[in-house]
Amino acid sequence: MRERRRNFLRRLAAAAVGTLAPGNVPSASAAPKAVDKPSDTVTLFLCGDVMTGRGIDQVLPHPGDGRLYEPVMKSARGYVRLAEEANGPIRRPVDSAYIWGDALEELAGMKPQARIVNLETAVTTQDQPWPGKGIHYRMHPANIPCLTAAGIDCCVLANNHVLDWERAGLEETLSVLKGAGIRTAGAGGDSREASAPAVLDLHGKSRVLVFAFGVESSGIAPDWAATASRSGVNLLPGLSYRVLGDVAAAIRAAKRGGDIVVASVHWGANWGYHVPGEHVAFAHGLIEDAAVDIVHGHSAHHPLGIEVHRNRPILYGCGDFLNDYEGIAGHEEYRPDLALGYFPEMDAATGRLSALTMTPFRMRRFRLNRASEADARWLADLLDREGKKFGTNVGLDSDGRLRLAWTKLA
Repeated sequence: MRERRRNFLRRLAAAAVGTLAPGNVPSASAAPKAVDKPSDTVTLFLCGDVMTGRGIDQVLPHPGDGRLYEPVMKSARGYVRLAEEANGPIRRPVDSAYIWGDALEELAGMKPQARIVNLETAVTTQDQPWPGKGIHYRMHPANIPCLTAAGIDCCVLANNHVLDWERAGLEETLSVLKGAGIRTAGAGGDSREASAPAVLDLHGKSRVLVFAFGVESSGIAPDWAATASRSGVNLLPGLSYRVLGDVAAAIRAAKRGGDIVVASVHWGANWGYHVPGEHVAFAHGLIEDAAVDIVHGHSAHHPLGIEVHRNRPILYGCGDFLNDYEGIAGHEEYRPDLALGYFPEMDAATGRLSALTMTPFRMRRFRLNRASEADARWLADLLDREGKKFGTNVGLDSDGRLRLAWTKLA
């Protein structure tokens, strides 16, 4: 126990001064190299925030009540209008698969065994918004086929929008997702349910366990925390050594040999590339102390740098994947119209990362389209720049996909 605490403090101090362990850092000028793929791998699909409410809900087959309680916009149809003014008309209604666009072909080609997203939208007809909150997302339950159309296996719910329509909205969200055969993690009827992992059985090959956590820095209100007698999200009371110990004990108790463990964490600000030192230290601790195989971070509306620690990937921020921000002015320097789908390939026996492929998309008319070469290059350069401090390089392949390179440890 004392050794683990010393290790945690060491990680925190190292993150604060930006140091990395020797042997983890490739040459800053090294070009990404092809990664040998083990014969027995598990491929996952991960992405950041999927926001199917508000404007997107209004173009789907069953638009819900579009009333909003925002300071400026009073109807969700206003976000449809902004998108159309920016990129042209959207025929309505679109079919349920429309929003995924070219991502569907990519999913079919990459064949991930599990598809995991952070769903930042309540799926409900409840009409009482959480008081005092400026933004409220909801999708009509009859539009749930927009998630099943992409074969989503697990929706992470430990975020700052799942209770936008109060606890009744959360209850309906959980019920609708369960009825659609989609597993959830990070929210529930009480703290036991909210902290339980989603268990994805890979047809006897192995299991993927998805643990989901929220952090107040992402905008989650303390009142949203699930308790023994109250529904809510699995909200961490900080990122301290003590919290890490509790998380590690729960994960190690659930993990079996051959399992791949994903720790999905909603943390940090919406904009900016800085990764706080406490995020780095906590992510390292999840891998070292909790036997986590993938750290799946989200909250930032754009991708953040990637690290590979002890041959396990840390996605500090995946960026938005689907949203209705088209046509909204501001933050253009971050290119919020661009999105990435992440396809980590893990060795099924050891959980080590074999390869990480990322597919770039651009949102137009509420549809994901394969990014142009110029846009894909912009994302590759961004991740290459932001990854250097973590010892990773990103390059653009001739097929338009991004590939991660890192120094693999023995």
